[in-house]
Amino acid sequence: MDILSIIIIGIGLAMDCFAVSVSKGICAKKYFFWLTFRMAVLFGLFQAIMPLIGYTLGASFANEMMSFDHWLAFVLLALIGGKMVYEGLQPQDPDCSKVNNPFKWASLLSLALATSIDALATGIVFVPYTGIIWKAIAIIGLASFLLTFVGMYIGVHFGKRFHVKVEAIGGVILIGIGLKILIEHLFYS
Repeated sequence: MDILSIIIIGIGLAMDCFAVSVSKGICAKKYFFWLTFRMAVLFGLFQAIMPLIGYTLGASFANEMMSFDHWLAFVLLALIGGKMVYEGLQPQDPDCSKVNNPFKWASLLSLALATSIDALATGIVFVPYTGIIWKAIAIIGLASFLLTFVGMYIGVHFGKRFHVKVEAIGGVILIGIGLKILIEHLFYS
């Protein structure tokens, strides 16, 4: 797997963080740098730790997985991507009636965990590529950190005007990466 693929996976996984931060920015109505920084650090940290956990669990079964790892990567990324597409196409809460303070620790921790569950499964995708896991978790964490900042800014300043389904776009990206991995293993190995 090349660095570009890892960057694309990182951006795809960060779309959850981006979508959540846009919606929280719309409801916050004012940009708070340090509070956004705290949210971005938590999101980036959880997004980086989860693939490492998935990789560690998957690596213990690496020998058994060699014959079907490309299928597993494709299925996992397709399922995660499909879930993101589905959730991204669901109706939004334009009045922020269901939103509590997005900067409370309990709220931030639950959001960080919720947005990083898909990254846990994605960690298994990196098992056949043993030399890149540290680069992958750094890229995934950094992408989530940066896109949380950008999402919050966009949500506060432009959110009411634009209603782009970013989570659905991230899901399509992950499905595409899964398909790329499958095609590479089936036709070029």
